[in-house]
Amino acid sequence: MQNNDQWSEELDLLASIIQKAPLQKSIKWGAEVFTFEGKNVVSYGGFKNYFTVWFFNGVFLEDRYQVLVNAQEGKTKSLRQWRFNAIDEIDEKKILEYILEAIEIEKKGLKIKPDKFAPVTVPQLLESEFKKDKILKAAFENLTPGKQKEYNIFISEAKQEATKIKRVEKIIPMIMNGIGLNDAYKK
Repeated sequence: MQNNDQWSEELDLLASIIQKAPLQKSIKWGAEVFTFEGKNVVSYGGFKNYFTVWFFNGVFLEDRYQVLVNAQEGKTKSLRQWRFNAIDEIDEKKILEYILEAIEIEKKGLKIKPDKFAPVTVPQLLESEFKKDKILKAAFENLTPGKQKEYNIFISEAKQEATKIKRVEKIIPMIMNGIGLNDAYKK
């Protein structure tokens, strides 16, 4: 993401701008994340069709220049991205304005309350595996409700039946080992 050769000059410029703010740089999820008093404020990265700076609590930003987008409407609640397609679109003054406002948001402690936990129905394919293998079912039931939900969503979100089957095959060993789908990213 931040090593994206396609946008290397643009990402270097974004990094240099962000580093002018009173933030601490850390590495999270394999990327540079800039924090204020331990709270994630801003990061940046390059993707196939654009490069971006994102604000972890961007939903609270005034967005006076109307540049922020929700990357995954319906899923992403708080994070907002400012996307760019060319280096000349980068405006250091405006980016620093947004960063300083984001720091103020962290100082105020503004947060979106998480949705109440709602269990997700076990997909039929996984339910069929449980009927064949009681040990697998017991291992799944020993997982936390959050880990169970991650697996259920992972299977349910696949559109094609073949993909659902591959996903079930992939997760069975993980379930048997008590590993959550996203544990590798939660270090």
